[in-house]
Amino acid sequence: MTEETELDLPAVMRDRRDKLDRLRVQGIDPYARGFQPTHTTEAAKTLLGDAERTDPVSLAGRLMVKRLQGGLVFADLQDGHGRIQLMANRNILGEEEFARFADLDGGDIVGVTGPIFRTKRGEITLEVHSFRLLTKSLRPLPEKWHGLKDVEIRYRQRYVDLIANPQVRAVFRARSKIITAVRGLLDERGFIDVETPVLQEIPGGGHARPFQTHHNSLDRDVFLRIALELHLKRLLVGGFERVYEIGRVFRNEGLSPRHNPEFTLLESYQAYADYEDVMQLVEDLIMVSAMAAGRPLDTSYQGEAVNLTPPYRRERMADLVLEYTGRRAAGEELNDLFEEHVEPRLRQPTFVIDYPVEISPLARPREDDPRFVERFELIILGREYANAFTELTDPIDQRARFEAQAAMRAAGNVEAHPMDEDFLRAIEYGLPPCGGLGIGVDRLVMLLTDQPSIRDVILFPVMKAES
Repeated sequence: MTEETELDLPAVMRDRRDKLDRLRVQGIDPYARGFQPTHTTEAAKTLLGDAERTDPVSLAGRLMVKRLQGGLVFADLQDGHGRIQLMANRNILGEEEFARFADLDGGDIVGVTGPIFRTKRGEITLEVHSFRLLTKSLRPLPEKWHGLKDVEIRYRQRYVDLIANPQVRAVFRARSKIITAVRGLLDERGFIDVETPVLQEIPGGGHARPFQTHHNSLDRDVFLRIALELHLKRLLVGGFERVYEIGRVFRNEGLSPRHNPEFTLLESYQAYADYEDVMQLVEDLIMVSAMAAGRPLDTSYQGEAVNLTPPYRRERMADLVLEYTGRRAAGEELNDLFEEHVEPRLRQPTFVIDYPVEISPLARPREDDPRFVERFELIILGREYANAFTELTDPIDQRARFEAQAAMRAAGNVEAHPMDEDFLRAIEYGLPPCGGLGIGVDRLVMLLTDQPSIRDVILFPVMKAES
């Protein structure tokens, strides 16, 4: 049973609709055109200082709690920055306006004007000298919001979750700050922020099942992108030497605490760099992201200690598999052993380097052992946070690898990389030596805000159909 049914939702909504109708009969518009607050609640609280009261200020926000005490009404006003107490006094407002204020409901959005003072209990308060109903709320806010008990409601009705839970708003403010910090670092280092197509004829750059749709005017099927890689590399061919994109990508996969079918990916490509350079970039990106989120580098995630201070451990995949399983393997088998027996046990930040060539069709082979490529993944607490290569620039080798992947697709592997003749044509013009990087932004935000599920850091996650 939800809070809404406990409140007898139909009766509450009828009562609020009746209030709405009465306001309109009185000539009061319950949905105002606008209002000009002079301060936020946070700024208003700083005005008082040692004074007894301030000059009048105007605030706007949502009424959250209302309490009647004789000729006074106390209420909490919440805006995008915090809360402040309001006090409406019958002797100041007069009988008619006081009754109108007392008739307001929790959830109503109002504009208020009056001085700031401190009550006898020491609480900073706005004394309401005038007010205006800006938006009448027809649906009651939940009186209690039980966290995980109502997790499906929280994700599905994120708008209510954000109203009721200030800690949720704090997570998404932190997310914004992290992305801003990432952009800032890349911009400082000469990377250009670009945008590449979401609709693609060939969904390349990763191993994943794409979403498919149809372009009516062109009468052909197109796909939502699964990665950003191939278009960004085309830009390096065209002469941009450092590019990045932070954008939504789409993979037609299941839901889990770590997977959402649409998610935010950072990809960057840097000419004349290799995967060693990219490791340094990743360490720097994590440091500035932690700082932006207000998170110390020596921190914890879901109760488990983790130290994000560089430099991070670097280990070859084959060596780790031998260490943890006692087995030597190659190709797909090596990767399977790593994912099953090793990856979950890597708790502190570790760059796992030198992946099998069979699972890395876009990475440069090692010169000393071409069975492996110059690729790394950053593993923290048993999860992948970054994937990077020294990129393959040889168009002959790239074609051979695409052909091998195409054979795998023909044999039934729908996630094998498709043949992309235009990309091959592009790199035949000459792709400079380069290092590429992909970071799952949502997972990084999860780590730095200590959230257990990817749905806690995506404002509107994909949900099952509402029953």
